[in-house]
Amino acid sequence: MIVYLDGKYVDAADAKVSVFDHGLLYGDGIFEGIRLYEGNVFRLVEHLERLEYSAKAILLDLPLTRAQLIEATCETCRRNNLRDGYIRLVVTRGVGDLGLAPWLCAKPSLFIIASTIQLYPKEYYDNGLAIVTVPTRRINAAALPPTIKSLNYLNNILGKIEARQAGALEAIMLNDQGYVAECTADNVFIVHKGTIYTPSAAQGALKGITRDTIFDIARTLGLPIAEQNLTRYDVWCADECFLTGSGAEVIPVVKLDGRVIGQGKPGPVTHRLLAEFRQRVTREGVRL
Repeated sequence: MIVYLDGKYVDAADAKVSVFDHGLLYGDGIFEGIRLYEGNVFRLVEHLERLEYSAKAILLDLPLTRAQLIEATCETCRRNNLRDGYIRLVVTRGVGDLGLAPWLCAKPSLFIIASTIQLYPKEYYDNGLAIVTVPTRRINAAALPPTIKSLNYLNNILGKIEARQAGALEAIMLNDQGYVAECTADNVFIVHKGTIYTPSAAQGALKGITRDTIFDIARTLGLPIAEQNLTRYDVWCADECFLTGSGAEVIPVVKLDGRVIGQGKPGPVTHRLLAEFRQRVTREGVRL
């Protein structure tokens, strides 16, 4: 595997960062997870725009322009002869001392990994997931805005551990007010009486690229969609539920906390959205 690292394309065995990198020491950095479908980097411009916003929010200077990031991302895929897969683009604060001060980091570090991924087997897209609500709450948006896709993922990891302990592959995380925020790695949607609902960023939800795509698809299909505060009760009593993410795509949920959602199988709205999403992934983006 070939990895882009600070201006060079190197073998994965040689792709190393310093133990003094503040991305490693303090989680001081940002990232994007991007999908590649049949040689098309799905919504790459939108991903890079979000990366730029995250960088601006934490006062991190990106070492490459957007055009350079596009070329480096595509070239990494080309050098790995990859046509379908997953791209991880990471920018860290760079090497500093053992203190917190980011201004002592001389320059940021950027690396791009392009490989394969499969988060969920096909059977879960056909039959749906059974998920749980975990005790760990999402970090308050006033403490760490969820719109910043940072390397600080321990909160999500704790939720993922609790999901596994409960025998589930994914889990809903509530915010400190008890409203649904998101899942450990995915955005969450429900369908109730014909309308699609999802939590807002103010409730702790990441503004996911796939999430945005669902809004676009819903409008194209004439399906009403809105951001709204959701409780576990709302999910229990929904007609349908599904999750979205770059890795997960659009995956149905048929049970939460032991309660069957809707008819206990993927619903018609979820099917329509997933079908349209899969039509778009090779059209909306940047060709290699």
